Amino acid sequence: MSEENVENPLGYEKISTLLRKFAVPGIIAMVVNSIYNIVDQIFIGWGVGYLGNAATNVAFPVTVIAFAVFLSLGVGGATRYSIYLGEKRTEDAAKVVGIAVTAAVAFGIIYAAFVFIFLKQMLFAFGATDEIFKYALQYTSITNIGLPFIVIMNVISHTAMADGSPKYSMLIMVTGGIINTILDPIFIFVFQLGVAGAAWATVIAQIVSFSISVVYLKKFKRVTLKKEYFRLNLRQAMVTVKYGMSQGLNQCAMCLVMVCMNRTMVHYGALSIYGAEIPLAASGIVMKVNAIVIAVLIGISQGMQPIIGFNYGARKYDRVKKTYFLAIECELAITIIAVICFHLFPEYILSIFGKGDELYMEFSVKFMKCFLCALPLGAVQMLSSNLFASIGKSVKGALLSLTRQVIFFIPILFVLPIIYGINGLFWVGPTSDVLAFVTTIACVIHEFRHSDLSGKKLKVAIEA
Repeated sequence: MSEENVENPLGYEKISTLLRKFAVPGIIAMVVNSIYNIVDQIFIGWGVGYLGNAATNVAFPVTVIAFAVFLSLGVGGATRYSIYLGEKRTEDAAKVVGIAVTAAVAFGIIYAAFVFIFLKQMLFAFGATDEIFKYALQYTSITNIGLPFIVIMNVISHTAMADGSPKYSMLIMVTGGIINTILDPIFIFVFQLGVAGAAWATVIAQIVSFSISVVYLKKFKRVTLKKEYFRLNLRQAMVTVKYGMSQGLNQCAMCLVMVCMNRTMVHYGALSIYGAEIPLAASGIVMKVNAIVIAVLIGISQGMQPIIGFNYGARKYDRVKKTYFLAIECELAITIIAVICFHLFPEYILSIFGKGDELYMEFSVKFMKCFLCALPLGAVQMLSSNLFASIGKSVKGALLSLTRQVIFFIPILFVLPIIYGINGLFWVGPTSDVLAFVTTIACVIHEFRHSDLSGKKLKVAIEA
């Protein structure tokens, strides 16, 4: 194995080539992953109406919590795996995979049981109104079945990418996305199952992706996985979660933001001409559109992770910085194009998710244009938090990931509507993005001037 590590292309191949090799499959995988919910949203919008879309918006935090855990285990496992390969500690790298997968199995089962018991209370806490509740309950009762499968599948997918198999990681996600897209219209329109049909399509797709992912456990290139590695070790599992907690906390923060946003939309919407349901449904659609762009950004971020992790472990710090700056350039280009599209073609984008009355479209268009206008600045914050996570500085990465979603967003969410009413909600996103961007730039400059990445003598050992 040591010879393989010496010849690992992550340590010598051209950075742009490596980023393209890892990021493109990662982008495809993450976009397809977001399709699980977005495709449901589209077909539900046409088959059930905007109340069905509002229901999936209320139900989405249930899945986001699962996302938080599989990202913590998946990204954390992939980060430790990459760093250990860079340090030529192949057995430790193999153990990381086994522990992450076992922990994913345990959490997936426990969390699904918890949701089954407390689902009604969770949905009302997440912002469901009496009119929306029946749709949300029907949808989430079924999708809960797939939660253990999606957690395990995503952990394996992340470690497969770190192992140098980004195409296989992409295959895991793409296959499920295709199946979900095919089954949605059949179950909703042909069998007339409504939101239940969309939920069953999602679960079936997740089970198929899970089955493909499990096969890779016997195909790892850089290490050999042994049965004894697949034992639940809580201490090591928590170390892995620590490495990936910036991504996990970002998802938890997103869940908290969605809950606060839903409840605020309902409250201030009821006091406006739009009513409670229109702002709730419209904001959910806009956030799902934004999720496609975020999926691309996460794909780039995950594509840079094994490159940065390996080279940081191998103490090739110039390659770490080159990877980071190239990823920043890619993310800025993508988000600028996205913002232009949101401003020029909002009606066309929103119409993909079904029709609505004049008030619905008026609110949706204005919310999309305003709320997402500073997206490029938010992209820099997201990628930078993953930079810290990828070099093993998980606490810094976690704190940075919380700046936009929690430290700035939630206080602003409560303050602006008090001053400007429901119109204040339009500007919560860009205000938070600007403040988080300024904080991010300060943190990155400090890291590049006062750490190993400055080019000075190594001061801090990588955490074991």
